[in-house]
Amino acid sequence: MQLMNKLVLLRHGQSQWNLENRFTGWQNVPLTEKGIAEAKNAGLLLKENNIIIDKVFSSVLDRANKTAEIAILASGIEKLFENGTLIYEKDKRLNERDYGDLVGLNKSETADKYGKEQVHIWRRSYDTPPPNGESLKDVVKRVSPYFVEIIQPLLNEGKNVLIAAHGNSLRAIMIKIGMYKPDEISSIELPTGKPLCIDFDKSSLIKYYYLK
Repeated sequence: MQLMNKLVLLRHGQSQWNLENRFTGWQNVPLTEKGIAEAKNAGLLLKENNIIIDKVFSSVLDRANKTAEIAILASGIEKLFENGTLIYEKDKRLNERDYGDLVGLNKSETADKYGKEQVHIWRRSYDTPPPNGESLKDVVKRVSPYFVEIIQPLLNEGKNVLIAAHGNSLRAIMIKIGMYKPDEISSIELPTGKPLCIDFDKSSLIKYYYLK
């Protein structure tokens, strides 16, 4: 009997701007020491749960790249390395949501400036973007074709895939594969550095759970 194959969604470890409560978007911000530890622990969880990843995808942003590299190194999956370098695919379509004019701003200070209700709408509504930025609906539009064309075929072949990315690009994937509807996703908070494992059987989603 063939085992179910898995899609692992991994939000990057804590970044410096996560720590400072700032809107990050496409800005390159390093992982904190806690973020590095979270990424390593994610890899150890893969190892402890005997999950052998066949292919790794990431955004082009450093915090996601470093998380992928640290996690897979800790997992001990040697086949994904060549001369000590992780072989994986990076694409900007997996980048975080672009927060436009809010990038770099402290979230609490932004709420004081624009009002808590307005900032909540920008952060959590599905189709209302912040000034000069993207809505989650926009993120779904750019992530979905990439997922369908590049990642879904690997899942259909029974491969185990890990995507190291960001809260909103991973939410977009969760919508695409039918885990949540657009009007449900606003309440879903993805913790940093914690692998969410999704089991598939012949490309049909069976169950999902955080590794522990």
